Amino acid sequence: MRRLVIFLAIAALAILGYVYLYGNHRNIEKEEAAYSLTVSEIYSEYAKGTLVSERKYLNKTIAITGHVSEINQTDITMEGKVFCQFSNPVNAHDIGLSSKITIKGRLIGYDDLLDQIKLDQCTIINLNHTL
Repeated sequence: MRRLVIFLAIAALAILGYVYLYGNHRNIEKEEAAYSLTVSEIYSEYAKGTLVSERKYLNKTIAITGHVSEINQTDITMEGKVFCQFSNPVNAHDIGLSSKITIKGRLIGYDDLLDQIKLDQCTIINLNHTL
């Protein structure tokens, strides 16, 4: 009987641990953006103070508008200052360099080595083809 109680306690802890670590993931695509900014606006805020900006934006859903400077299979860089990582492959043929784009994603931090603001779970919410 005692072994059964210990087994059930361990099983309950394992289930609770699993739910805590892997359950209830955010769906950034369906969340409304807490902030809407341009690349230059958010970059200038980070230039003034990284810690203050991190407290304000870290782990928040934000929308950023700017021009595409680099496109890869699963990421887009905007104006060389904002790196956006997508969960699904990006169709580079539809976007093109220098296109004005608005991307929504979760801000995960600032990379001081590359001097870039990083977003993940990104989705394109507006695309204007410009040169």
